[in-house]
Amino acid sequence: MRKNNITAAALALVAVGALSACSAAPAAVATQTLTGLGSESIHVGIAYDSAGRGDKSFNDAAGQGLDRAHKELLVETTEATAKAETDEGRSATLRELAQGGSNPVIAVGFLYAGAIGTVSKEFPDTLFAIIDDNSVEAKNVVSLLFSEEQGSYLVGVAAARASKKGRVAFVGGVDVPLIKKFEAGYVAGVHSVDAGIRVDVRYLSTPPDFSGFGSPDKGKAAAKDLLAGGADVVYAAAGGSGSGVFEAVAAVPGAWAIGVDSDQYAGADDAVKPRILTSMLKRVDNGVFQEIQAFVKGDRAGGVKRYDLKVDGVGYATSNAAVKPYLAKMDQARYRILDGSVKVPTAP
Repeated sequence: MRKNNITAAALALVAVGALSACSAAPAAVATQTLTGLGSESIHVGIAYDSAGRGDKSFNDAAGQGLDRAHKELLVETTEATAKAETDEGRSATLRELAQGGSNPVIAVGFLYAGAIGTVSKEFPDTLFAIIDDNSVEAKNVVSLLFSEEQGSYLVGVAAARASKKGRVAFVGGVDVPLIKKFEAGYVAGVHSVDAGIRVDVRYLSTPPDFSGFGSPDKGKAAAKDLLAGGADVVYAAAGGSGSGVFEAVAAVPGAWAIGVDSDQYAGADDAVKPRILTSMLKRVDNGVFQEIQAFVKGDRAGGVKRYDLKVDGVGYATSNAAVKPYLAKMDQARYRILDGSVKVPTAP
């Protein structure tokens, strides 16, 4: 585990600085900053999935939200990774965070559902939040859900317009309903441009095997096969396995990759960076930050919170200038989703 602790002295100095700046900053900002400096010390714990921080995707996005909360809300933080790829291992991780004084405790990924169900009962006064699952209904459990299908639809529009062969592909990490949402949105977006474009779909593993989220070798092998079969744009919704997809795409002139969760162009190695056309942004960072912010402001209730296009919960990256020719059509598609004229499917 890694801790970021703010001493009482440091808090006092920050409080003085914040008060002196009130006249130059909006009142809402000053109030938000000072909330974390009250009599109650807020300590946030976060439990990443097995890939841990540094995956340049899902976990890193969650970590960015935690970092922002630490900086702007002045909360203390503790970070941990699942002790084992079992419910027992994940329960032990959450239990250790709660026993250490973390409240709220945030679990990154639907694989924590079983552990959340167990540990939330043991610590009824601790608020638990879980990303990508709403199977646990309890007064002290918050489910943070995202409309991945909407963001995937938009990058599907880009894929269809970038393809020169009329054939694109989708690589999913694990064949589960969550990743099916990515697939469904992507296929719908592609076909909104041209119903004749073929979309080849490949999953890297099937439950109870969840290795597809952290096996770059499997991602590379699948992408090589899809590219050899004629696809020239590959969307990877496969967590850490996406790096292997990028390697395969970079070896094929004219081919494009589409990343997921974070802006994967921004954090990619130079060898693959130019071939990442865009990424579907799943704003887990916003979800984590806003949940911590709500807790700081006194919202301690369980329930479900959804992040969609309307609240900047999903989107697409524009870091690579190569996507510029397609942005106008992607924006048009975005507006059609927002005004309700397009209903994006959540299942293939």
